[in-house]
Amino acid sequence: MKKTLMQRKSVRVGLLMIAGTSLAALAQTMTMPNLPASVVTAGKKDGSLNTIALPPDWANYGEIISTFEKMYGLNLTNASPNISSAEELQAIRSLKGQKRAPDVVDVGPAFAISGTGEKLFTPYKPSTWASIPADAKDKDGHWVGNYFGVISFGVNKNIIKNVPKTWADLAKPEYKGQVALNGNPLSAQAAFSAVWSAALANGGSLDNIQPGIDFFAKLKKMGNYIPVGATPATVQTGQTPIVADWDYLNLGYSKQFAGKVDWSVVVPNDGVYGSHYATAISATGPNQGAAKLWEEFITSDAGQMLFLKGYAHPIRFNDMVKRGVIPKDVLASLPDAAIYQKVRFATPAQVTKAQDVLKAQWAAKVGQ
Repeated sequence: MKKTLMQRKSVRVGLLMIAGTSLAALAQTMTMPNLPASVVTAGKKDGSLNTIALPPDWANYGEIISTFEKMYGLNLTNASPNISSAEELQAIRSLKGQKRAPDVVDVGPAFAISGTGEKLFTPYKPSTWASIPADAKDKDGHWVGNYFGVISFGVNKNIIKNVPKTWADLAKPEYKGQVALNGNPLSAQAAFSAVWSAALANGGSLDNIQPGIDFFAKLKKMGNYIPVGATPATVQTGQTPIVADWDYLNLGYSKQFAGKVDWSVVVPNDGVYGSHYATAISATGPNQGAAKLWEEFITSDAGQMLFLKGYAHPIRFNDMVKRGVIPKDVLASLPDAAIYQKVRFATPAQVTKAQDVLKAQWAAKVGQ
């Protein structure tokens, strides 16, 4: 993903579906979720819902929307599917009092927090609140995380005989000229997050990205890191045989290049770093009941499973694994589920601090 850190992502993930028997297993879970009756009644009474910035082919939102409409009989209007998080908040401000004003938004964590500070959101805690990680929700319910990605290694086994399992492995001489990122970490969220994942693996923390920068400087000096932004084309041609990128993108390549590239996906267990998106209810939206019903649905087991169907990890993934909700063949199509229990999420303040350090040092130490 090549957009700046706080812009909405443009890569289309929703098309990257889990194949074969996994889809059949997922379909069996698409029953009506057991949501609070009062919320369902109020939502149906509104009769409609205004969403914004939900690309139908991103994170499986197309199917999520159609399933929601079918289950509850609401008419959903999805405005401006490809706008940024900042533009979503502006829509709340500028359309206040209008029938077409957004009822819910889907934004990055920084904008979820800034919107809360501006009192743009109605606080609401869905019935699954307790199983949503504390670092992926506002303590008062102004916003909740809905899905996330984790940094992984995508490996072309046609070229790489020994699949690296950790960041430490990437410093081995055998990987010279073979390690790439999805863009420049100064402007691409996936690449930025990969540097942070490397930091966690090398003595850093969510408050200290420096070891990640130093690690990539080491890889660059060794010749292992190549300053080529990974794309589907570079993956298919073998130009970037090892790609540090979001798990849902690397997993998507497995399907996209089936029969052409023997592609393996591993989440490095020494640096499990993730980033999530958040949903929030507009305080001035015209359909408050329907908005709460939407938040209940997408954080329910059924809604969360639909995110997983698009390879975007549901925010309640660990809870669902623990309860045995996710079918075994779906889990088998993903990297080791136990690794996801280690996932770390940064706060917006930590992101800002890390960006400042990266801006000051990346070009001088690494170059690209």
